[in-house]
Amino acid sequence: MRRLTPRLLGMAAVALTTSATQAPPAPIRIDQVGFETRGPKIAVLPSMQASPLAWTLTDARGAVVASGRTIPAGPDSASGESVHRIDFGAFRTPGTGYHLHVGATASHAFAIADRPFAPLATAAMAFFYQQRSGVPILPAFLEREDLARPAGHAPDIATCFAGRDQKGVQWPGCPYRIDATGGWYDAGDHGKYVVNGGVSTWTLLDLHERLAALGDAIAFADGRLALPEHANHVDDLLDEARIEVAFLLSMQIPEGTRLAVAPDAGVAGKPITRFETIDASGLVHTKIADEHWTTIPTAPADDRQTRFLYPPSTAATLNMAGVAAQCARIWRTIDPAFATRCLTAARRGWAAALRYPALLTSSDFTGSGGYGDPDVRDEFTFAAAQLYATTREPSFLDRLRDDRLFTDPGTEISWGSLRLAGALTLATLPGGMLPADDRAMLRTRIAALADGFVAEGKRSGYGIPFAGTNYPWGSSSSILNRAIVLGVAWQIDRKPAYRDAVVASVDYIVGRNPLDRSYVTGIGTRPMQYPHHRFWAAAADPRYPAPPTGVLSGGPNSAAARELGPMKGCAPQTCWIDDYRAFTVNEVAINWNAPLVWTAAFLDATRAR
Repeated sequence: MRRLTPRLLGMAAVALTTSATQAPPAPIRIDQVGFETRGPKIAVLPSMQASPLAWTLTDARGAVVASGRTIPAGPDSASGESVHRIDFGAFRTPGTGYHLHVGATASHAFAIADRPFAPLATAAMAFFYQQRSGVPILPAFLEREDLARPAGHAPDIATCFAGRDQKGVQWPGCPYRIDATGGWYDAGDHGKYVVNGGVSTWTLLDLHERLAALGDAIAFADGRLALPEHANHVDDLLDEARIEVAFLLSMQIPEGTRLAVAPDAGVAGKPITRFETIDASGLVHTKIADEHWTTIPTAPADDRQTRFLYPPSTAATLNMAGVAAQCARIWRTIDPAFATRCLTAARRGWAAALRYPALLTSSDFTGSGGYGDPDVRDEFTFAAAQLYATTREPSFLDRLRDDRLFTDPGTEISWGSLRLAGALTLATLPGGMLPADDRAMLRTRIAALADGFVAEGKRSGYGIPFAGTNYPWGSSSSILNRAIVLGVAWQIDRKPAYRDAVVASVDYIVGRNPLDRSYVTGIGTRPMQYPHHRFWAAAADPRYPAPPTGVLSGGPNSAAARELGPMKGCAPQTCWIDDYRAFTVNEVAINWNAPLVWTAAFLDATRAR
């Protein structure tokens, strides 16, 4: 997520707790989802021994079915351990109840199956229906009846924030209201954000396009997900993504609208001292959210805070424009009228961003996250890439060349860094849609980036393509977004090491980590149980439900160790605790679940047949 205001109840004075109801940690760490029959199979054993150790694999009857020697990897600064790896990829017999053993130590029981990642993709996708705003969440589409709830923020109609922000600046408001009913709640709170909605929706729509290119037309085919829109002859992933696309479109300012904006908002070290009235037509508001933070627990329908639109920004405008351009090409034959609406909004947004290329976001409001971004050049590149992919108009290609995208596609994907997202779209356009030289150059750069991630995996004790000791807020998504890059690189040239690194990323998320935890609710032997969420809040109030299956935690946050007493001195990969109050490590968010869906569905679609 993106919140900087300390809200952890009691901070260091609160003794954060973990569940005593789960199985104890196992000394041999595995992917708790299970392993592919023909895929890589790596487990990790912490051990100070310098020499290889003997391991055995037993089946459900306790019979030894494979054996070998561990591979010492040595000290690992990210985990704070010295580790050995166990590679049993040569064993390919499907089954359940397998255990790995080294001496007297053993792993949790696990399965080997042809499609272990398909249920993970489905569960992770179900998260989005349950984050919907403006509609009742119905028991017919849920795994448990207690997860049902009335519609929240229905309708969600608001005017611009008017009043003093946290720094005492008096904002003037605006003379209009926007109906922003619908969309997804961003995270554990009740805010809806265009910037984070942008990267999340791009991720899901990108997955749709890639599954089509890989020949997988059934992963999210109509009726595969539990949604109210089932049986409408449209892919279920698109049904869900359209909920957020429609919200993004609704946040665009109508034509002929004049609005007072703060030109100095979001500029580091520069206070807001003036407002300027501009033609705001086509710009997009950053968010619709509460004036003040709601408490935990609060069901969406019980939110009594005043809702406001918050000032438009260039970043929000370009996020909308890029996703709307994606929409225009994907829905072109599915729903031509919706596709036309999307492309019109994208063009209006692009034109507005060109008029106001440096309208930044103020993070000085209470009740919602800032998503402040001082550099919007990557958003311009992202929007231009999506518009070119849809229209093939030379002006957008010229912009991409001016931005040097083909020689420098970027290195990471996040809500504040969209350059690489645009590059991945362009690198796999059908032949002839991008000039051959540009296409070849871009693919070479993406392969080099993927090679670097693979090399990082070799340096990482736990074998993930994320070396080093800086585990940021939302580290789970940082790792999974790298896995997306690796997946696209595999799509380009089918290099096995790239797909293996995607597997390693998911392995880490669902158990192969020093805490022996699955960071996904309901998945694995030791899953997260207590996310920071206002409705899935049974730990705060038993009248509220426990979380559904498939919700991804933000994961270890090495910076949080400075704030949370129970984690002081933690090794980076262990800076995590399963407590609903610990939002810096245990919140959930749409931009975290989206890459989990992408990677799990990609692995299922590309499994060895």
